[in-house]
Amino acid sequence: MTAKAQSFAGTTYAAERARPGLPKSGTKRLAKGLGWFSIGLGVSELLAPKAIAKISGVSNTHTALIRLYGLREIAAGIMIFSETNPATGVWSRVAGDALDLASLGKAFASPRANKGRVAFATANVLAVTALDLIAASQLSTNGGHGIHAKASCIVNRAPEEVYSFWRNFENLPRFMRHLESVEDRGEGRSRWAAKGPAGSTVEWDATIIADVPGEVITWRSLEGSDVDHAGAVRFERAPGNRGTIVKVNIEYNPPAGVIGATVAKLFGEEPEQQLNDDLRRFKQVLEIGEVVVSDATLLGTGYFEQRPARPAGIKELEEAESMEALPSQTGTNYQRDRAEGRM
Repeated sequence: MTAKAQSFAGTTYAAERARPGLPKSGTKRLAKGLGWFSIGLGVSELLAPKAIAKISGVSNTHTALIRLYGLREIAAGIMIFSETNPATGVWSRVAGDALDLASLGKAFASPRANKGRVAFATANVLAVTALDLIAASQLSTNGGHGIHAKASCIVNRAPEEVYSFWRNFENLPRFMRHLESVEDRGEGRSRWAAKGPAGSTVEWDATIIADVPGEVITWRSLEGSDVDHAGAVRFERAPGNRGTIVKVNIEYNPPAGVIGATVAKLFGEEPEQQLNDDLRRFKQVLEIGEVVVSDATLLGTGYFEQRPARPAGIKELEEAESMEALPSQTGTNYQRDRAEGRM
């Protein structure tokens, strides 16, 4: 193995996630929104402390303290925008929220405070604190909430041939059940489309971040994608030159909401089993040229929806014909049995 390849030997999604631009996109957008909010509030507190005091229901004798809080808010906002992963800046907002709540609690006990306005201000700070905590926690977590799968297989082909087939990402939908298409857009970039429930489609852009011919490929979704996706595949020559060991590590970190629910259903409850099935089809495509199915996999796309082995009935075959992806009829006696009126 070359020195260059060894530098990628431990490539996994968790490791690549630490690189710039890979933290959860939805959370990063939330963090940026909080950054703008922080700067806007800070400028208001710095330039109009008396107005802020009136809105909050506290005494206007604390304008100097409000200006200090304004400087703190501006600093937190700048910190959020100056870092690739804004976790530190958002955590500084959480600390500031705690200070604000303590100050409002003290103000509530003052006889000169407008308790109704103080309570309203406190409720608003609590709401923002909840958002700050969510964003800070997710930005500080490298994994645990995503859909992670890893699997391996041995393909009876040379590493260079196996690498070349995988490197053309447009081949991936041929064996990855959840993918609709991958479009190569040049310069290592690609557009991915995945199947969702009820005929829906989820799309995102990705880029290759490590490419050692015949040895390793790693990729990840681009900054701002609705789906955080990354993968790594390694190709190792099997002992005795008996093919290639293919090791795959894939993870999706969907945001919350409808898109997140859609992506979460791509792999279901057994992501590693599905990835293993994908690799079985990958092996067949490389070794045989197509995915081989049998009567037992008539209603699936290979390795799915299995049933006890028995001849398929005419009704089942006719129903299968109406499906979009009818498996090969190789190995069945469909035409002969139908002509003879059996089954």
